[in-house]
Amino acid sequence: MLYNAYQAQADFLSSSRAFTVMTAALFDGGQFGPGGNMFARSFSAATELFVRAGLTHERPDYEIENVTIDGREIAVHEEVALEMPFARLLHFRKNVALDQPRVLIVAPMAGHFSTLLRHTAHTMLADHDVFITDWKNARDVPLSAGRFGTDEYVDHLIRFLEAIGPGAHAVAVCQPCAALLPAVAVMSKNNNPAVPRSMILMAGPVDASINPTEVNRFATSHPISWFKHNLITRVPSRHPGAGRHVYPGFLQVSAFLSMNPARHIRAQWDLFGHILHDREPEADANRRFYDEYLAVADLSAEFFLETVRNVFQEFRLARGTLTYRREPVELGAIDKTAILTVEGEKDDICSVGQTGAALALCPNAPQKQSYIQQGAGHYGVFSGRRWQNGIYPTLRDMIRSSEKSC
Repeated sequence: MLYNAYQAQADFLSSSRAFTVMTAALFDGGQFGPGGNMFARSFSAATELFVRAGLTHERPDYEIENVTIDGREIAVHEEVALEMPFARLLHFRKNVALDQPRVLIVAPMAGHFSTLLRHTAHTMLADHDVFITDWKNARDVPLSAGRFGTDEYVDHLIRFLEAIGPGAHAVAVCQPCAALLPAVAVMSKNNNPAVPRSMILMAGPVDASINPTEVNRFATSHPISWFKHNLITRVPSRHPGAGRHVYPGFLQVSAFLSMNPARHIRAQWDLFGHILHDREPEADANRRFYDEYLAVADLSAEFFLETVRNVFQEFRLARGTLTYRREPVELGAIDKTAILTVEGEKDDICSVGQTGAALALCPNAPQKQSYIQQGAGHYGVFSGRRWQNGIYPTLRDMIRSSEKSC
């Protein structure tokens, strides 16, 4: 019922937005210029805000077409290296052969698409051969593909690392830190030749009991049955994944928006002002951020509920009680993979200490390092100036160091 009600509202607003777009064409603010008709430009700005207010459910483009290396602009092409039921391994292939470390970026599956990490991937392309986990929207995965829980998530990561081959590196951003650690532990225990040389864990809840945030407190304030009964719904019949139980992306993004509503309201007023006063660069930056932020992806119910229970309620990874395929996950088996943890000083989603806990949990890792970026919030850990100038050089040096030690 929940998803059907949302879909009905979305369909209704879609037709309203289409009518608004046609009406707005009569009042195109661009034709009036900075000194033009203020009423027309105000109307144009208001209609754009209304049209852009809706959510989308299609993956945006990565928009990575080239990268500059040693002053040369080199073309980049997206290639699917491996197709799996709930994700594809995407390779950003350069059109020239370069001897660069191969890196898997493990993107979060938390209501957005992996394109949220386009800036992360583009930055790393200058020095690395980059692959990314391109997660699919669960509402588009047919029931015949089976379940997708935390075990299946780990399966995907292992298969992706095997497809990339021995000697690669892995970078997990946010939520998948709690999945990459078990994946590397399982590979290490089984002497898998594709175990990564280094593992960089960025702003992820390895031990969510440390310095709890509002997100953590919310997760522990309700029993798992509450999440199942209030947040899980079936995909409507119009979609390829009809009948699959999911945690809808529109609920996750709504929760994020509600954490700081004043900020998002202010951003929309800012966009109105930028359009009104013909400040196109500022307006375009705002548009690009919210185009990505409001593109939502559903999560399979199994994965969402198991993550809430294992990571945010029972802290199984930190307490040594996590299992994979009914076998204990032994983090002590990690003895060939260097580990770097990265945290943001002002991260209000994954606070300082939650990711760094991985270092003590992996006593046999050959190299361990912790880095805290001053002034960085959650998104600043993987995008923007602090990522570019502070975090990335540290990450790059860890990868280089682990390459030399092998």
